[in-house]
Amino acid sequence: MTTRPEPGATHRTPLNRDRVLRAAVDLADETGIDALTMRRLGERLGVEAMSLYNHVANKEDLLVGMADVVLTEVELSADGVDWKTAQRHRAVSVREMLVRHPWAAVLIGALPHPGPETLRYTDSVLGSLRRAGFTPDMASRAFWMLDSYIYGFARQQSNVQLQVEADPAVAQATQDLPSETYPYLVEAAVSFAAGPGWDIEHEFEFGLGMILDGLERHMAAQ
Repeated sequence: MTTRPEPGATHRTPLNRDRVLRAAVDLADETGIDALTMRRLGERLGVEAMSLYNHVANKEDLLVGMADVVLTEVELSADGVDWKTAQRHRAVSVREMLVRHPWAAVLIGALPHPGPETLRYTDSVLGSLRRAGFTPDMASRAFWMLDSYIYGFARQQSNVQLQVEADPAVAQATQDLPSETYPYLVEAAVSFAAGPGWDIEHEFEFGLGMILDGLERHMAAQ
């Protein structure tokens, strides 16, 4: 005998770990990572918070899974691509991911027990550098240096955007400072205002190119 749904009943998509993690990512994008709670996530999914623990062990497991989800968005170059091109492509892809998920710049790397996708990603990047001829030590140092720049740039970009949103006249205020007291700061602000404008993509590529060129020179000198 077929059981018919009661009048007014709606079909609910069953919960699974992937759906929970992706909902958590969306919620963090909207409200920030600090505002993410199991209660709010449960409300987003239309369930009691306790139901979430059938799919994530605890809050740390949720955060680990969220880091895994966003890192799967990073594009890695195929084998055979030269290391500078591969690392430049990766760096740009990571930064694009961090623009979509600003909270991830703090979360990734801060978790004591990375998830499987994070480990796979890290191993892949290190492998690319090792196959290019970097020693184990230099591969680790290069990875650390590049990611320090990528994640630091993303956080600084976010800080600048927050400053401008809070006070759109902040750039003009810097120009109006007494030049006899802050000669170089005012000089930089005036030069910036007179220039073509600050292109965030260009600035990121400028710093990234300096790091990659430095690593290349180090490799050549070995």
